[in-house]
Amino acid sequence: MRAWLVLCAMAMLQFFIAVDVTVVNIALPSIGADLGVGGQSLTWVVVGYTITGGGLLMLGGRLGDLLGRRRTLLVGTTLFGAASLLAGLAPSFAVLVVARLVQGAGEAIALPAAMATIVLMFPEGPRRSRALSVWAAVASCGLVLGFALSGIITAHLGWRWIFLISVPFILAVIVAAIVLVQADRPASRERARLDLPGALLLTACPLLFTYAAVEAGEPGTSPRVSLVALAGAVLAAAGFVRIESRSPNPLVPLTFFANRARMSANLTTMLLSGALSTSFLLFTFYLQHRLGIGPLGAGLTMLPLAVALIAASVLVPRMLGRWGARTCVLAGLGAAAGAMTVIALVATLGAGAAWLLPAMLLIAAGMGFGLVGLQYIAVTGATDEDAGIASGVQRAADQLGGASGVAVYVGIGFAPAVHAGDPFLIAAVLAIAGLAVGAVVISRSSATTELQQQAE
Repeated sequence: MRAWLVLCAMAMLQFFIAVDVTVVNIALPSIGADLGVGGQSLTWVVVGYTITGGGLLMLGGRLGDLLGRRRTLLVGTTLFGAASLLAGLAPSFAVLVVARLVQGAGEAIALPAAMATIVLMFPEGPRRSRALSVWAAVASCGLVLGFALSGIITAHLGWRWIFLISVPFILAVIVAAIVLVQADRPASRERARLDLPGALLLTACPLLFTYAAVEAGEPGTSPRVSLVALAGAVLAAAGFVRIESRSPNPLVPLTFFANRARMSANLTTMLLSGALSTSFLLFTFYLQHRLGIGPLGAGLTMLPLAVALIAASVLVPRMLGRWGARTCVLAGLGAAAGAMTVIALVATLGAGAAWLLPAMLLIAAGMGFGLVGLQYIAVTGATDEDAGIASGVQRAADQLGGASGVAVYVGIGFAPAVHAGDPFLIAAVLAIAGLAVGAVVISRSSATTELQQQAE
């Protein structure tokens, strides 16, 4: 009974962390109108959360060794709850962005500890399988329900409550962790050394890259600002590689990058996640800005996407065994490209909301087939020594790719200083180009792997 109560508490934390990925999408126009911010800068509300969450994720896992699982869980959950409160009360856009960055940091610290708590409280076998199934299902439901909840809450309570509503539930998780989770001993200092410089550089690189992309489209902004930020991103990436090659306990050992299949899967994950995250914003902006539909109507309009995502989560595992991972990935990439094509056509023709339904169904197929297949490839061949690293890198690639994709595709698409074309068309074309690159990368990697296996 104690283990299942802990699972309920950890699932509640997972639910609200997942909800916060998508719940802001429908509320973005209301946030922009209230705080006086344009569509381009609003991307920070989305990407700020995922950048720090993805960049600090592997550091969060190491903190569990340094501080102990229970203490790390409490620190991360408290940080997430405090940032949610700050976001709901934010007096300015800058404060809101900072709160979202801190929310991501709280997620990165809390989630690995929560996952470890579940694994250790349920013994191997059917009980652990059931517990992890509940954990995964709750995460999927959080992502899906975020769209509907955002519309309902924004329409009836205001956008601030999409953040404030989670605070009492997060307090309940903190109390449950204090009462139900037993204190554990931290690992020895030798085992728990932190690669703090590596984690900071891994987070700084996409942050600077995003800043460069967003500022490049701001009217009246000097091009030097974007160039300096872009140079900083390149230097951060180079510094990360240098530190990882010399660190005695790196976040990601450089030997990890020698596996071509994994590298291709993670690169393709970034490109696919970038297109998927961009599609969510394009749905929101088109429904509310172009068609004038309110937040409640926009949230309800996107319910078919939520239902399709649930259906895909049931169907895809069965198809993975029949088709194989590579075919599923290519199908997912093709579906996502088809969705972007539909969005571009609908925006160009000025069609009604009903014409976006095919795009929503294709996005669900792209997310289901593409990401599941890529996850399978990214951890194939993993051993006890590197399974955690392989999983952590794949999740980080998903989050950082989504944030970077939004920054580039939406940042350039909705930048009147860069072009005079339709922003939806430009963003969709850029996303399709990225998906095409992903298809080439994963196809060549799979062909090379098959040839190597035949030679062996």
